[in-house]
Amino acid sequence: MPKKKRRRNSNSKIGNLTQKILKILKREPGKSFNHKQIAAKLQVDDPNSRNQIVKELAQLKAKKHIEEQDRGKYSFNATSHYHTGKLDATSRGDGYVVVDGMEQDIYIPKNNMNKALHGDTVKVYVYKQRRSKKHEGEIVEILERKTDEFVGVVQMQKNFAFVNTSAEGKMRTDIFVPKNKLNGAQDGEKVLVKIEDWPEKADSPFGKIIKVLGLPGEHNTEIHSILAQYGLPHDFPNEVEAYANTIDTSIKPEEIAKRRDMRDVLTFTIDPKDAKDFDDALSFQVLENGNYEVGIHIADVSHYVVPGTILDEEAYERATSVYLVDRVVPMLPEVLSNNACSLRPNEEKYTFSAVFELDKSSGKVKKQWFGRTVTYSDARFAYEEAQQIIETREGLIPEDISLTGKSYNVDPAIVNATLELDRIAKIMRRQRMKDGAISFDKVEVKFELDQENDPVGVFFKSSKDANKLIEEFMLLANRKVAEFIGKQSPKKTFVYRIHDEPNDEKLAALQTIAGRFGYKMNLKDRKSTTASLNNLLTDVVGKKEQNLIDTLAIRTMSKAVYSTENIGHYGLAFDYYTHFTSPIRRYPDVMVHRLLQHYLDQGKSASEEEYESKCKHSSDMEYLATSAERDSIKYMQVKFMQDHKDETFLGVISGVTEWGIYVEIVDNKCEGMIRLRDIKGDHFDFDQEKYAIVGRKTGATITLGDEVYVKVKEADLVKKHLDFTLVEVKEAIQ
Repeated sequence: MPKKKRRRNSNSKIGNLTQKILKILKREPGKSFNHKQIAAKLQVDDPNSRNQIVKELAQLKAKKHIEEQDRGKYSFNATSHYHTGKLDATSRGDGYVVVDGMEQDIYIPKNNMNKALHGDTVKVYVYKQRRSKKHEGEIVEILERKTDEFVGVVQMQKNFAFVNTSAEGKMRTDIFVPKNKLNGAQDGEKVLVKIEDWPEKADSPFGKIIKVLGLPGEHNTEIHSILAQYGLPHDFPNEVEAYANTIDTSIKPEEIAKRRDMRDVLTFTIDPKDAKDFDDALSFQVLENGNYEVGIHIADVSHYVVPGTILDEEAYERATSVYLVDRVVPMLPEVLSNNACSLRPNEEKYTFSAVFELDKSSGKVKKQWFGRTVTYSDARFAYEEAQQIIETREGLIPEDISLTGKSYNVDPAIVNATLELDRIAKIMRRQRMKDGAISFDKVEVKFELDQENDPVGVFFKSSKDANKLIEEFMLLANRKVAEFIGKQSPKKTFVYRIHDEPNDEKLAALQTIAGRFGYKMNLKDRKSTTASLNNLLTDVVGKKEQNLIDTLAIRTMSKAVYSTENIGHYGLAFDYYTHFTSPIRRYPDVMVHRLLQHYLDQGKSASEEEYESKCKHSSDMEYLATSAERDSIKYMQVKFMQDHKDETFLGVISGVTEWGIYVEIVDNKCEGMIRLRDIKGDHFDFDQEKYAIVGRKTGATITLGDEVYVKVKEADLVKKHLDFTLVEVKEAIQ
């Protein structure tokens, strides 16, 4: 019986289309296919899907990945030797070029790198494949440098200096700096250096020092180094600060008149206890028909940040706030982020709102309204205080969790609102899970810092009911705003938050590793995959392998990005999704506010090209901010472990490689490496199939997920790296 063709949502985008087409053509290299044959092989038959295939075939032909044999019939271009891609350099000096649409990366030996650096966009010549299955090539042209600024340490010579960049990522060469371009830097200092030239015959590029960061290992130096390495700012230009200070932030009667006045409706905020910017508030009232009106009120940043101003340009460049362990690098100056826009208690504020009439018992949306409002927050709660209300169903807040440091009673109306919102949030969450959403509640590592910003303790933050309450209503607002614009006809340009399907190979790898711990996964189709993932993530809670499995599960997922092209959000199981709820810390939310207002005012569709380029920039900056945040956590972990060198820790093996095993300490989630050559008593070899190392003499096997006892061998603050010594494998002790 022939397979039934799958009908798709007429607007949905085929995930991993490039790979899928190339796979079909590579399978039968001597044969050519037209778009209809490819559509049949992909089991799609709607016009939208066929158009996507036609478009993709044209692009692949332009990139010379495929050849057009007859009109409209294509085959895989096995003779194409030149490709364009991004260089992923290794610390060893060689690298791989990642080319869109090629399943296998192109290996570049050290001597064929030809002055290309990590992240550069390059043109690569691929040699004819030898017996090894590995593509190998040579970089023939650097099309675009990823960056020309690097962080490194000055090594002073008599008449010049070198800046050694080896500790900071994947830079493989020192930078030569003449004496007149040292900018006051001294031997041994950490600096930011800019490459100005790389002469043909020179081994090293020539550069100038643009900023002295301080002495390596010092706290401020290392934090500023992390920011500089990712090209992130740490303070605002004076003219931006000056402009922000001139903005009129008073609440005016004539502006109130243009908005929906919701100051009399019960409104409150729930945020982390150390939060300074409150960008969302919830309002709650019971309507005459017995239904609930719930308002999600968001700081009206776009009222103050006007397109074309230096403030808007700076916010766009930054695109996001960066949350490092010891500081926040905000997107907006403090006068806006912590004052004018922040929905502080007992203050009137301009807001942009999504207001819903919800069925009292089911939580289903009966009516919706979007627009500008003015609100008044009656109270501010920390998550811990709201959690206390949910758990006790009472309003007494004890002094140990109170923001005021004293016990107090919450207004009964707010207690009732919190409990009802929590009940509805749980209904919405259940429905979301039923629809195939994936529940990532990854434990966050947090540090307790002393006055010098030194870590004195580590604690974990997990998501409780109060966090989930806020999360569900923010998701509701984000989804409904995206649906409201996304479903309009004719189509309007909008900023979506999209999330593609996971990569099949990565899912299969997760299945194998989960199987090693005794967990089963069913990857037959979308429904069984998401159900398996959720079961896995629930089953590992509190187990030694939790963090490892959580991390691997997140890595199997595609990266969520911003785009004007909506393909839905896989992880949340939403057909339409955007970011509307955090404009103080995310520029895409500011764009969403502007576009939403523009369309509410019956404006014409905005330029797709302009917004797609802004989406790409926002996604790139988000990635950099996440990398910087990750590095600051690593730095703090190493710093914390420096003071615990003589202690023995229980850890779980979180990675196995040919040069060593990675161990994550159970108590504080710090990860370090035990080098194979340092393990006493035997010579160990790496067994890739088993994710294990095996002793030649003893046959002893140490594998992924095993528990081991370790001590700190070395804690390198500059490289943000921990080396461990293996004390014993846990089983051997029992």
